[in-house]
Order: sequence, then C-alpha cells, then structure tokens
Amino acid sequence: MSVDTGQDGRMDKVELVYRPARADFLTGVRVRERRRRLHLVRWGFTTLFGAAAVLAVTAPKGTAVSFVSATFCAALIWSIPHLQAHHALRTVSWHGEYRTSVTEAGITTETAHVTLAQRWSVFRGYRETRDHLVLLSRDPNILLVEVLPKRGLHSAQDAQRLRDLVGRRLPRL
Repeated sequence: MSVDTGQDGRMDKVELVYRPARADFLTGVRVRERRRRLHLVRWGFTTLFGAAAVLAVTAPKGTAVSFVSATFCAALIWSIPHLQAHHALRTVSWHGEYRTSVTEAGITTETAHVTLAQRWSVFRGYRETRDHLVLLSRDPNILLVEVLPKRGLHSAQDAQRLRDLVGRRLPRL
C-alpha cells in the first residue's frame, strides 16, 4: 500500500480544532436527510398538516382544537432536524474542544475524554457545504455522519488541502 505524501515528503495531514456547534449537527442532519430523500417526506407531512390547519380555520364546523393540533404537528415535523441537532449538541458539548486529524489512514478525533479513530472504509462518500465537509457512513441507513467544520482549520489553504485529501479517499456524493 502506498501512502501519498505532501510536498515536503511527510504524510499529508490536515488538523482541525473546534468546539462543536449546533450548526455543525444541523448541517450533518440535513445532508443525511437529503441523501436519503427524507426531506421530501418531512415536507410532505408538514404540508399535509399545514393544509389541515387551514381547513380547520376555514371549515364551517372547524374547531380551535383541530387548528391548534394540526399547527402543532406541522411545526413539530418541520423542526425535526433542529431538534436532532440540539439533542446531538447536548450529548457531546461536555467533551469540550475537538482536535481532529485527517490523514491518508483516516480520521482521528481527540477530546479531553475520548479518542476516536475511523478508517476511510467506514465512509461511502462526502458532500461539501459552504462551511462544512460532511462524510456519510457506508451503512444503508447512514447512521454515522462525520462533520468537519471549516472554521476549525488553521488557514484558508488548509481547506483546499482537506478537500484534496478527502477527495483522494472518498467520492463526492
């Protein structure tokens, strides 16, 4: 197995240092949702309950309870990604600062309490957003999503190096 090296002959490595933010998790949830086309189901149900709320208001025998129930369901379904992101942040926020190293071997993340090493074989591909690189797991339900926030990079050149490194190992989805 050959290892690609950087210009100076060392193994290419990009480091990120960051504290997880709600936006990181929300981006991961949204990318996963779009890949699995779950956003269509979510918006379909939101529209359905929104229409039920309108019917409850405009129908001659509509009740306030029907309107409130339908509006609540529409709002709850619409907010699912936000609730998931909030829950994920609460789950890991106590870990503090994350130090993530991306190399040809994989991704290693360290906090004050945990070290996690993931090989590239865990992932099926990646998507890039304006502020994140989101890696999606290989399993059918995409249970694992790795979000690499670009704000954790040391310089603008690191963003291109990160893109190149991830692009060599994973297909863009």
